[in-house]
Amino acid sequence: MNSEQILARLVAFDTTSRTSNLQLIDFVRNLLEDHAIDSQLVPSEDQGRANLYATIGPDDIGGVMLSGHTDVVPTTGQDWHSDPYQLKSGEKRLVGRGSCDMKGFIACVLAGLPRMTARQLKMPLHLAFSYDEEIGCLGAKKLVDTMAGFEVKPRVGLIGEPTDMSMVLGHKGKLSYRVTVIGLSCHSAYISSGVNAVEYAAELIAFIRNMNTRVQQQLTDDSYTVPHSTFHVGTINGGTALNIVPRQCEFEFEIRNLPQENLDTLMHEIRHYASDVLLTDMRTRYPDSDIRFDETSSYPGLHTDPASAVIAYTRVINPIDNIGDNVSFGTEAGLFDGIGINCLVCGPGSIDQAHKPDEFVSREQLQYCDQMIENLVHRCRETPELD
Repeated sequence: MNSEQILARLVAFDTTSRTSNLQLIDFVRNLLEDHAIDSQLVPSEDQGRANLYATIGPDDIGGVMLSGHTDVVPTTGQDWHSDPYQLKSGEKRLVGRGSCDMKGFIACVLAGLPRMTARQLKMPLHLAFSYDEEIGCLGAKKLVDTMAGFEVKPRVGLIGEPTDMSMVLGHKGKLSYRVTVIGLSCHSAYISSGVNAVEYAAELIAFIRNMNTRVQQQLTDDSYTVPHSTFHVGTINGGTALNIVPRQCEFEFEIRNLPQENLDTLMHEIRHYASDVLLTDMRTRYPDSDIRFDETSSYPGLHTDPASAVIAYTRVINPIDNIGDNVSFGTEAGLFDGIGINCLVCGPGSIDQAHKPDEFVSREQLQYCDQMIENLVHRCRETPELD
């Protein structure tokens, strides 16, 4: 099967995050078995989803990892002009959920299996396919925990997120929290008898918002479209009626940080203001007042040295010899980088098409990616060296 045929099969699996991806994983595993390639599954805690890891070639040297996530974002509420789970083939575009983000890359990798196994590789290729990337890189975290114990890990990694096949060396990290503010309810005619959770939540939200201004004065990186770390409050819920002082308020916020920025320092500022300023005041009127922070997702940023091995190597095999701008969206690259795998982000399609109705990848982009995989396999046959 060529990459378009495989992509059609992959798109047909509804792997919306937090639903099972096991049918897709079984398809991939069977395809690997057809080429006498063993694979290892790293399942989710509920066994409903799984990461897949496989090595082709010698297992005693590092080699190159090709990595992609198998989950997709929902189509609910989107105005599609065709069945999102039926790949629609046009003259220049292939339309379907996940075609761009990022089943197109996985399809190109799998289409290369016959070349990978036709002759023995001198340098190994590793396949790493994960689940639930879209909701916080959940699968990759379990996969990375497993890989950290490997005696030999991949030396470099290509994370195939859509970059128009440009090589991206950096992306921001992300940390998100749910904050619960607990006060004391009372009749709104006697507000001095209560502690208004909504109002204290609002003060904390204003503090978080103002941090955007402060961080711009501390650290910027012009290689990003938004050249500084950002803070964003996305949801809020509190109170039951206008004439009741609200006992509880919840809100969610995120930090998208430059990889050079110290997240612990940023969070310390927020926690310090919450506990030492707001909560201290709240407890003067009600000792059981509380402000709780619960982490809901996180992943690290990526900051790859332009002089590193993965850059030099990828420039040789990639038909698009272009270093792209750093990106503000996140990937799993920072997680793999954290266990010593030198990573960059490079894959077919544009992030401008991701997560949208009528998501597509161009045929041209798939052809470029097919060529990169072919060049990679040729290199792995000829030399065991990355440099």
